Amino acid sequence: MVLLHVKRGDESQFLLEVGLNTPITEITRKVSQIYNARLKVHRLCCELSELAEHGVSLPPEMQGLTEEQVQELGLQDEWGLRCVPSGGAIYCKDEIGRRNGQAPNKKMQEVIKTTIDEAKALVSKKQVLVNVCVTEDVTQEAIDLLRGAVTIVYPMGLPPHEPVRAELENHEDLEGLQAGLEVIPENEAHLWWAGKELEADKTLKDYVGPNEKTKAIVKLQKRGQGPPAREPVVSEEEKKRMMLHAHRRQQELQRLEEDDSDSYLCTAWADKYTLKRQFQGVNDIKPAIKRNRIL
Repeated sequence: MVLLHVKRGDESQFLLEVGLNTPITEITRKVSQIYNARLKVHRLCCELSELAEHGVSLPPEMQGLTEEQVQELGLQDEWGLRCVPSGGAIYCKDEIGRRNGQAPNKKMQEVIKTTIDEAKALVSKKQVLVNVCVTEDVTQEAIDLLRGAVTIVYPMGLPPHEPVRAELENHEDLEGLQAGLEVIPENEAHLWWAGKELEADKTLKDYVGPNEKTKAIVKLQKRGQGPPAREPVVSEEEKKRMMLHAHRRQQELQRLEEDDSDSYLCTAWADKYTLKRQFQGVNDIKPAIKRNRIL
């Protein structure tokens, strides 16, 4: 199996194992699905954090309004009365007016936060550093973990306008949002390797050769974005080590340049009579100690 190190720009995303004879179209599909699923996990974690802090989302017509404006318009959050978290709610006002402020109790908040940490760890970019591959099953496991936490805290379900529910049911609306710009549809995804775009009608073997024990860095690009930047010859860690070595060398040269002391003349190697004393056998004689005479 060939180990693919998938990057988006200069940033590592995940590792993926594929066979040499796998078509490029299949690899591109897998890469884009895993990439988009990881984005979904992070969006879910963000919304779940807000859910744990401030309760369920208000209806769209009530979001951003003050309590006085809600009373004047005669609006009521009916779903907020139905969707009460397990164990009761504690009031925590949402300053931006997006959620109803009926947050789960501390125990249920801990359930959500623990699950968020577990889901993030499964799809973390740090998995690249420990050579752990991320697959479609792993991303689905992370989503299922978050779904289970929501079921535990809100067994009656969430309102239809709740972003968490929209994400879990795959009908989220990302139009006009920054999150929507990050998503790469499968039909617009392209892979690049060594400055070349991988053609859809070829296999991976056509590019990396017949060796199964190969690791290749591929970059995911959206159609129309052009070729990605090439990988730097020197990595960031190597660059830091080289700069540190150069800095230390410069300090050492500066210290030697400023050190004009003649204290070295007292050393043995600078004494021109050392060889003479050595032939005379008096090289190791210590100077006599004068004793004070007692009168």
